[in-house]
Amino acid sequence: MSDQKLNRALGFPLLVLYGLGTVVGAGIYAVIGEVAAGAGIYTPLTFLVAAAMALFSAMSLAELSARYPRAAGEAVFVREGFGLKPLSTLVGLLVVLSGIVSAATIINGAVGYVQALIPLDRSIIVITLAVSLGAIASLGVRQSVGAAAVISVIEVVGLLVVIWSGRLELVHLPEIYAAAPPLDLSLFTTGVLGGALLAFFAFIGFEDMVNMAEEVKDPVRTMPRAILTVLVLSSIIYVALALVIVAAMDMEALRDSGAPLADVFAHTSGLDGSIISLVAILAIINGGLVQIIMGARVIYGLTNQGSLPKVLGRISPKTRTPVLATGIVSGLILVLALVGSLSGLASITSLLLLTVFTLINLALLRIKARVAPPHGAPNYPWFVPVLGALISGGFVVWKLVEVLV
Repeated sequence: MSDQKLNRALGFPLLVLYGLGTVVGAGIYAVIGEVAAGAGIYTPLTFLVAAAMALFSAMSLAELSARYPRAAGEAVFVREGFGLKPLSTLVGLLVVLSGIVSAATIINGAVGYVQALIPLDRSIIVITLAVSLGAIASLGVRQSVGAAAVISVIEVVGLLVVIWSGRLELVHLPEIYAAAPPLDLSLFTTGVLGGALLAFFAFIGFEDMVNMAEEVKDPVRTMPRAILTVLVLSSIIYVALALVIVAAMDMEALRDSGAPLADVFAHTSGLDGSIISLVAILAIINGGLVQIIMGARVIYGLTNQGSLPKVLGRISPKTRTPVLATGIVSGLILVLALVGSLSGLASITSLLLLTVFTLINLALLRIKARVAPPHGAPNYPWFVPVLGALISGGFVVWKLVEVLV
């Protein structure tokens, strides 16, 4: 059965780059314009709220990934916490669905950047990207994650270039905030909290890392450090970028921009924004690739648990990747990317993951009461999963009530 095992090829640096590739990449390039248009000068605060939404769940995932370092991690965590296989299977399928919807969102976000360079029809762009990403994800994990890691470096550098080009504009922040309307309850609720759900999409990715556990060297120590490192780095970059945008740009102008960060760079540097459009395309391709890799690994993990038919988790003897699962995930992404919209798909992704995070935090609470962590694994205080569950569940209930009312 050795040919049915995944390859432990990922150390801490490559795992961090894998996480950064989906967190500090596709999401921010895709949704920053709509977040800024809604939250206005309070965009930095919106990203801080989104980071807080992610923090406690990230800590819970870090602890759980060290306790149970397996593919389909979220489903494993819920099964260990509640002992209910149907609930575990549901969570695993929700994670796969969130990855599929997220990748479809990301591909939609690429359209404007591609069209800024080449005037192609939207459907052609979507089909080309979805098929190409599925093909790359079918390669061996070292090749596909290695490609993702290289692009991760490029996309992070792209964001840093945008921040650096607008650094001189930051001197205007005091006068901008001095002249700003006060942050009353209405603005905080609709602008900041409403925007935080969309901004949360830009943080999505750290949860994908737990599903690579069976391909990570020394996962008990490596997984928690990598997850929290990725979240801290992404938060710093996002807030800095948001401050530059507030200082340099008209928020409403970004709402209708298909390539918002390219426009920010062109405005602050006086140079052609095409280079940032190219980086954004790479970032979005990378984010979609990571989501496909993750979704296929969750399906593989669910087949190992007996929750899905074994055939779906079949591993190619040549590439040692779950090729059928990869094909299914890629096909569903293509369909959703063709029929969905950017903001709608992003919000759905966030709500799906917040639902999963609520269950995961509650599962950790039950596990902590019964089982000690293994040697070398983190053991966070009980209030971490409590706050994670309250924050994640609270946002889900709020949005559901908003829709129903």
